[in-house]
Amino acid sequence: MSALGLAHLTALELSPPELAREAASAGFGAIGLRVHPAMAGGVAYPIRTGSWAQRELRTILASEGVRLNEIEFIQLTPSLDIASFAPLLEAGAELGASAVTVSGDDADRLRLTATFAALCDLAGGFGLRVDLEFMRWRVVGTLAQAEAIVRQAGRPNGAMLVDALHLSRSGGVPGDLAAVPGELLRAAQLCDAAPTQPQTDTDAITEAREGRLPPGEGALPLAALLRALPSDAALSVELPMRGLDARARIATAYSATRRLLDSLQPREAPATSRSMSRPTTQGPVRA
Repeated sequence: MSALGLAHLTALELSPPELAREAASAGFGAIGLRVHPAMAGGVAYPIRTGSWAQRELRTILASEGVRLNEIEFIQLTPSLDIASFAPLLEAGAELGASAVTVSGDDADRLRLTATFAALCDLAGGFGLRVDLEFMRWRVVGTLAQAEAIVRQAGRPNGAMLVDALHLSRSGGVPGDLAAVPGELLRAAQLCDAAPTQPQTDTDAITEAREGRLPPGEGALPLAALLRALPSDAALSVELPMRGLDARARIATAYSATRRLLDSLQPREAPATSRSMSRPTTQGPVRA
């Protein structure tokens, strides 16, 4: 049973030490860190091996009892210099990260697959998994497209991250995960959303970055998603919301998700786990 994690986008205005402290105070057992911007000019908090900031963060993570789940966010673009990310991957691995999250942003699928494979090779040297996240406005916009890239790359540390919002907004449903091998489904992000699909990609981007709802308070089929995931998949909450300060956002993210998981536990426990290779009827919903 993995600790419930907090994605950095929930409170991107907080530095890594601040995020770790606030996450621990709310009840989270893990965090993700935005160490590279998800877009040109975006917010990020780079880390470097041996720096004072890295040593401070390692101490805070240990003292707060919070682990680092993943680092993000690398866009796989046509001109990406894979080798330049070695210091960032090394620093993340030294802090305990198990994965780095990436997006597919190259229309040349063969080159994109080769880039993903090369990053997997580099990350593997630091013991890291590479999770490809699909979003409808990016080149890799659907579950099927992400799975094709990961399969064709053929790297043992290549996998996918499934965001509940992005699955829905790309036309997917939890049942689509049934045909995906468990070893490719290594992480998921939870939130909820309104029942109405955004009309444009611009609307979808706005919703993803500031219009999500707390888990259990919208129309997304989160119970079905949890049932479809492997029981050992890393689970986190991504809840950027307007109108709440960072502390309130984080507290809301934890309490809402905790209520959702607790509501599923007694009734659906026999059906909420899935092995790496095939469905099973054993195991509880993750805490």
